[in-house]
Amino acid sequence: MLGCIGCEWQLKSEETDKEIAVDRYDRIQSLYLTTGDFSALQQMNTAYPIQTRTLIEDVLRIGKVNESDINMKFLRFYQDSTLQMLINEAEQQYANMDDINQELTAAFEYLLKQLPNLEIPVVYAQIGSLDQSIIVGNGQIGICLDKYLGANYALYQKESYGYSQEQKSMMERQFIVPDCIGFYLLSLYPMPFDRQLSQEERDVHMAQIQWVVNQAVGRTVFNSPLVNRVDEYVKHNKNMTPVTLLANNRYELFQ
Repeated sequence: MLGCIGCEWQLKSEETDKEIAVDRYDRIQSLYLTTGDFSALQQMNTAYPIQTRTLIEDVLRIGKVNESDINMKFLRFYQDSTLQMLINEAEQQYANMDDINQELTAAFEYLLKQLPNLEIPVVYAQIGSLDQSIIVGNGQIGICLDKYLGANYALYQKESYGYSQEQKSMMERQFIVPDCIGFYLLSLYPMPFDRQLSQEERDVHMAQIQWVVNQAVGRTVFNSPLVNRVDEYVKHNKNMTPVTLLANNRYELFQ
């Protein structure tokens, strides 16, 4: 899992209520990549050094940020007509992200009640190159808007990208928050490293996380036989809270 940064949260009350707002790094990125504005590049490097390093080195993998020609290499990379189209489409569709901010806030309010020691991550938006959707690491979440332009977005339909119908159905705005929550929880509660897991055990681990995501966002995003099995087990075992479920490695309970 890669590390990114961005999202502001602040106290809304004297309790543990946090307001999360996605940091719009993508807007500064877009300004530089569409106009070559040097002040935007400066802001990327000074105000968003971690985001820029992660984008260049880990997402795009076009070099190191300390290379003498990296800024020009970065600009040229996005001069591809397809990527310019992605930038424009993403900035139009996500001109306003208030709904996503509100859903993130509500989801983490739920998680904080269930997982009191949970650290609130920082969250930001960026535009990648159709490689990754959510990037998580070091308590930070990065959202790649180019992977959430809608199942019917023309570019996704091209055979050269090889997206299945199931994959395209998940490339919708409504899946941003569930994906953020899911990948963040997976980074905190990874699969055990001390033994080799079967595919079914891996599936159960993911189903447990998906069940918690459903509870956090207040809607059934993930609906599979395994997630339903987890739901039934939790209903009949009141001592199985989200925190005990996430820490549970007894996968045979759900097989």
